[in-house]
Amino acid sequence: MTDCATCVVRNRAICASLDADELALLGKLGRRHRLRAGHSLLWEGDDAPLVANVMDGVLKLAVAAADGREQIVGIVFPSDFIGRPFGKESPYSATAITDVEVCVFHRASFDDFTSAHPDLQHKLLRRTLDELDRARHWMMLLGRKSAEEKVASFLLEMSERLSGQACDADAQRGFELPFGRQQIADILGLTIETTSRQLTRMRANGLVDLPSRREIVINDRAAMEAIAG
Repeated sequence: MTDCATCVVRNRAICASLDADELALLGKLGRRHRLRAGHSLLWEGDDAPLVANVMDGVLKLAVAAADGREQIVGIVFPSDFIGRPFGKESPYSATAITDVEVCVFHRASFDDFTSAHPDLQHKLLRRTLDELDRARHWMMLLGRKSAEEKVASFLLEMSERLSGQACDADAQRGFELPFGRQQIADILGLTIETTSRQLTRMRANGLVDLPSRREIVINDRAAMEAIAG
């Protein structure tokens, strides 16, 4: 059982539409689970008995080619929902990039609960459509954009996802990535040399500052958006 009232992502997760009594019922179905970096919660092609809200940390969603190469198809942040409600097999692996805490539900129990709560079903549908939009954007980013456009698009998205959902553009300027340049390269389908070269060029042009290996400060958001297209 988990205490939904103390959940740090309570107001941003899909369960935000539930009232106190409904949250108490949902809390009886869930449990908090910690996952160390590098460990997986779901495996591509396997039965997926669990769904989960991410409370802390970052995970990657990945699919594997026949020769074993991995393609990262998404990044999951706190308040995001992972798993396949009303489904069986997972279409991707979900692996922790950092240490992660999730609120886990047995899929069948969660399916029964959502069936009895239309507001939660509606929010789940909206999250699914948002995820579809992100997937389409990701296809464009990986398939058609240049290396410079990919890095600019990635940094803009990370600034929005990692700055506490701030709506003030100034508040979104600085953030710390939860992964290194090799993982950025893997996400974007680039080499680490190309990724580092693009970041160095952006810093030289005054678009960003790089206080450390993982800290990013966007100095000129409008110019970055122009590059990203």
